[in-house]
Amino acid sequence: MGATLLSALATEIVVPVCAVVGIVFSLVQWYLVSRVKLTPERRDSSSSPRNDNGNGKNGYGDYLIEEEEGINDHNVVVKCAEIQSAISEGATSFLFTEYQYVGIFMVAFAILIFLFLGSVESFSTKNQPCTYNKGKMCKPALATALFSTVSFLLGAITSVLSGYLGMKIATYANARTTLEARKGVGKAFITAFRSGAVMGFLLAANGLLVLYIAINLFKLYYGDDWEGLFEAITGYGLGGSSMALFGRVGGGIYTKAADVGADLVGKVERNIPEDDPRNPAVIADNVGDNVGDIAGMGSDLFGSYAESSCAALVVASISSFGINHDFTAMLYPLLISSMGILVCLITTLFATDFFEIKAVKEIEPALKKQLIISTVLMTFGIAIISFIALPSSFTIFNFGAQKEVKNWQLFLCVGVGLWAGLIIGFVTEYYTSNAYSPVQDVADSCRTGAATNVIFGLALGYKSVIIPIFAIAVSIFVSFSFAAMYGIAVAALGMLSTIATGLAIDAYGPISDNAGGIAEMAGMSHRIRERTDALDAAGNTTAAIGKGFAIGSAALVSLALFGAFVSRAGISTVDVLTPKVFIGLIVGAMLPYWFSAMTMKSVGSAALKMVEEVRRQFNTIPGLMEGNAKPDYATCVEISTDASIKEMIPPGALVMLTPLVVGILFGVETLSGVLAGSLVSGVQIAISASNTGGAWDNAKKYIEAGASEHARTLGPKGSEPHKAAVIGDTIGDPLKDTSGPSLNILIKLMAVESLVFAPFFATHGGLLFKIF
Repeated sequence: MGATLLSALATEIVVPVCAVVGIVFSLVQWYLVSRVKLTPERRDSSSSPRNDNGNGKNGYGDYLIEEEEGINDHNVVVKCAEIQSAISEGATSFLFTEYQYVGIFMVAFAILIFLFLGSVESFSTKNQPCTYNKGKMCKPALATALFSTVSFLLGAITSVLSGYLGMKIATYANARTTLEARKGVGKAFITAFRSGAVMGFLLAANGLLVLYIAINLFKLYYGDDWEGLFEAITGYGLGGSSMALFGRVGGGIYTKAADVGADLVGKVERNIPEDDPRNPAVIADNVGDNVGDIAGMGSDLFGSYAESSCAALVVASISSFGINHDFTAMLYPLLISSMGILVCLITTLFATDFFEIKAVKEIEPALKKQLIISTVLMTFGIAIISFIALPSSFTIFNFGAQKEVKNWQLFLCVGVGLWAGLIIGFVTEYYTSNAYSPVQDVADSCRTGAATNVIFGLALGYKSVIIPIFAIAVSIFVSFSFAAMYGIAVAALGMLSTIATGLAIDAYGPISDNAGGIAEMAGMSHRIRERTDALDAAGNTTAAIGKGFAIGSAALVSLALFGAFVSRAGISTVDVLTPKVFIGLIVGAMLPYWFSAMTMKSVGSAALKMVEEVRRQFNTIPGLMEGNAKPDYATCVEISTDASIKEMIPPGALVMLTPLVVGILFGVETLSGVLAGSLVSGVQIAISASNTGGAWDNAKKYIEAGASEHARTLGPKGSEPHKAAVIGDTIGDPLKDTSGPSLNILIKLMAVESLVFAPFFATHGGLLFKIF
């Protein structure tokens, strides 16, 4: 087997040091963002034009826009600060309300985990034979129940914290990005991107550090019983994903109810621009970007990261790493994440320090370069880790047998996941960016009205599934052939190894979107709105890329968790031809449709209330349309909050209860069918929904920007093709921001929940089949 080059002591030092480096780097980025002041400074505003005049290092290489803006500078900054504070307050109050409900669920579910897992051995405190090695004694099931509950709570709290911190940073940065846009698009880009990096690095480092500390603390009790230790750690992934589900669904309903309400009444009926301060839903819309796209996405990717780490650790603990107590090789998944933080740190500097954006057309390539640079550097990083942290050959658990694997094979497993992620990212970009023909064709179809726009958009979404599915299929085949289920788990980790850069790119989008909204509401000049729109259009595409990554990694993660569940539940083969499995398969494939129906309907009914309220205000508040009266923003924020809290519970309950009901009543074989079915259909719907919505959104932006001759023939804003594009965008909103992104949590969460409860289902499950 051979020893590893990296000693156990070195591993104990390297992992936390890398995590701390990530946290320090994010704090440095936050400090740099905070240097943009939100208080009016007379001296600065008068000297700024001269500073920026001929340096050519900003968007248009020009002065601070028009002269009159220098005169009104004081008012503009004060207005920006006021709007930012309103958005921040709205987002904070929503998250606190959401977390109160989620907190109750968290405690109830923690008790459930303890009772179910404790009952496996009738709450006995005696040591018992190990599951995979009957000749050895392991810690009692009661200990696994207790430690699984603790790790569930740790994962849940870290997930909630990730979402909350992300939201705080985004609301801190949005107005600062608007103010920097006066100095040029380059300055605004750096502010938005740095803020995204704060969130990315905080989340990646926190997730790694908490998991590392949990493993070491649990080891004090478990000692040599690594099988029990890493089985208890799976609760960390369950906690992370269950919170992400509520964050994603609740935040998604909130943001889209406000967005649809604001667009339908504002743009289509009243013909006023997006983010116009006269629109009563405008603050709720901007709050929604932060609670849905930032807090929801943060919790979601943290959940993926936690689960892929847990899946890999569970399989490793019953392979030669765990049997021989090789601590360095055991922590290979954490070492990959540690290397990922260092690689992303270097990559981020390319965007903020090494190169400077000098024109609008450089924004999207700069973001794409982030993906390419991080992937190339990470490939070398994985090679180094695989060489120093793994023995030259070892065995991996493969459904009851031990499979011999070489360290270069494991390197290829992680590498194939990493590059599959990049391919999915670029295919997503091709189908959702308005620089390419698919979105331009969708925009062109608006000439004949909304119906053809919808048909073209749906076709684009279905077509965009093909290449990502092949990429996922190839990575599954390669990684499983080399290293069984462990290979698939580390392939998922490979895809998520550059999570800090992925999140920075992703969070950049909503921050730029908010910046544009603040510019419009603060009454800044048209030129500034153009700049923030250019940032936002690039951000829309990168958000779609982020969703592609999340869905691709979710597919691999849930397959790895599925493998771990099948092993833990003692199923020798999953035979599709047995009726028990087949009924599970067909019901599992239906679940994503049921879940999507719930979330879409929730957005629809919440948007209905919002549309009625916005119409009521336009009709009953005198002088609102003329700009002489202020709309009642608070009522719209309240409608979104109430609707999303109420509507997030049924879809959440569907996902959380399905594995429990199926496992208890029908047993582990039917449950394995349900997991396989939901994975296969969920991935397809998630990719098509996200890309359809992204394409409709960018088709609308393509017409609005009027950057090409073709786009100008379809515009301007308010024309019939533009109205058709707005309708398409409105239909796409719940698809790309609520149903699509929530589905990847559905497939992961059901798999990790089944794994955590596997001992209970294997012992007491299948009641119906036992009775009949």
